[in-house]
Amino acid sequence: MQSHEVLREVFQSTSAKQIAADLGLSLSLIYKWAETPPADAPPGGGNPLDRVDQLIRCTNDPRIIQWLCHRSGGFFIHNPKSKKPNPEFLIPATNSVVHEFADLLAVIANSAADNSISPGESRTIRQRWEVLKSVTESFVAGCEEGHFERVRAAIPASGLQTSKAT
Repeated sequence: MQSHEVLREVFQSTSAKQIAADLGLSLSLIYKWAETPPADAPPGGGNPLDRVDQLIRCTNDPRIIQWLCHRSGGFFIHNPKSKKPNPEFLIPATNSVVHEFADLLAVIANSAADNSISPGESRTIRQRWEVLKSVTESFVAGCEEGHFERVRAAIPASGLQTSKAT
């Protein structure tokens, strides 16, 4: 979906007039954001969504989108790169999740050792949490894509115990 299409849908449920008033901009500018951009429009030139996209692309810094997501009450996790791992990838992938979780717990334990957590320690905890979420998302996506089903086929039944969730 293009940015102007997103804005067009938003303006169907949110008053463009109210947005213009809240932002101190003209109503015509607000409506212009929802128009199809001309072919000769400069990159990131049209609307605020395009400008934010351009800012993210030119800085290649995830903190911008993480900040936006945080301001909206959520968080950002990169989509994992889709790759077809070998069946042997399951153990390293599992170890990676466990390792990142252990690292997060260590950061929390060290930060709380003095019965307080400073703003700097909070930032470090947040950074480790973001890494853990990303690694775990990659693992879960691999599971959903069926990358680890081949492990069961590659190992004799006596060598791998599995349980099915009901």
